[in-house]
Amino acid sequence: MKVLIVGSGAREHAIAWKLRRDDPSLDITCAPGNAGISELGECIPVKADDVRGLLGYAARAEIDFTFVGPEAPIAAGIVDAFREAGRPIFGPTRAAAEIETSKRFAKSLMLNAGIPTAMASHHTSPDDALRAVSRLGTPVVIKASGLAAGKGVVIARSSEEAERAIYMMLQDRAFGDAGEEILVEEFMEGEELSLFAITDGTNAIPMLAAQDHKRLLDGDLGPNTGGMGAYAPVSIASSALIGVAMDTIIEPTLRALHVENRIFTGLLYAGLMITADGPKVVEFNCRFGDPETEAILPLMDSSLLDLVLAVSRGESLSGADIRWSGRSAVTHVLAAHGYPEEARKGDHIHLPAPPSGIHVFHAATARDRETDGLITNGGRVLAITGVGDTIEEAALSSREYAERVAFDGKQFRRDIAWRELERNA
Repeated sequence: MKVLIVGSGAREHAIAWKLRRDDPSLDITCAPGNAGISELGECIPVKADDVRGLLGYAARAEIDFTFVGPEAPIAAGIVDAFREAGRPIFGPTRAAAEIETSKRFAKSLMLNAGIPTAMASHHTSPDDALRAVSRLGTPVVIKASGLAAGKGVVIARSSEEAERAIYMMLQDRAFGDAGEEILVEEFMEGEELSLFAITDGTNAIPMLAAQDHKRLLDGDLGPNTGGMGAYAPVSIASSALIGVAMDTIIEPTLRALHVENRIFTGLLYAGLMITADGPKVVEFNCRFGDPETEAILPLMDSSLLDLVLAVSRGESLSGADIRWSGRSAVTHVLAAHGYPEEARKGDHIHLPAPPSGIHVFHAATARDRETDGLITNGGRVLAITGVGDTIEEAALSSREYAERVAFDGKQFRRDIAWRELERNA
């Protein structure tokens, strides 16, 4: 079976690794891929958002199904184009993907459907946004409405900080077109969870809940990033809580999208805040999250391939389920010098042979043309996942190996899973 994976990050490496584990005979191609993915299959120089180029390649190579990793090609309509051409693909249509690509649409859908979330208003004028901040008070959340690679959110603790964020997005255009409209949103107290659900549009199967760490520095300090680490499972994500989230958030969202004629297939990712009143939606994503994917997939005992194949072929997931290992995983992300602002490229990477229980997923890596050595090629460079019988064992093994990986300017947090470790102390 020939599989095309679209993307180039650690998420796509983890997906390729899992699919190969499910079926060692798979013929895997990745566009554009990275140095780690190239060890599992061919990487082709086609950009992830080049929909026409990807469709042409899939036809020429007789690809059996395509798995879309990042949001940009989904927003560009890759699923629509492949389906029109009769080519199986895993992911939502462009219209359904507005659940992530337009925070205005997502918020309106949730409020109309009674899905628990924070109050928010939408603004293109700094003065209007500042008035909204005055009404809500601080702390307050300022969000770019469009896609901003996971970085377009500022939690403002003061009115001065909110004003800086508003002008940064609307006037300075720090996030480009993603910030031409912003949300001023009520701040929610609680602990965050990432909940993934694989869906055929009607039936949804929850995956293991994870917790992401967005801030660059230990202690949840520093700027927002695309994610500096994650762990799973999370003890507060009991089966009862996941049941509530499915009943009050995931399933009503799928039904609301169905009513809008935006049937969502693929992976629906709910970023949740676990408040005193129960789980509420922080945001939705329309694809596997990064770095949560790198923590979750090594714990999945049953086949991911069977589920994504069924969805890509338009088959029902009724009666399907997922088996988990019962172990724990902690992922440390190693980032380049200058990340998340201007990440430096070209630093040589020393990557020791990983011991048992360690998975190294490449994100922004490449091969030096002269030496063929491994070099950095972007912001988040590697994701190091440790798997152990306990969260303590997984965190320690991941952190110790991450310490041994060397490249100039390496940045990484040493406190991934700190909440869980404190609960267990």
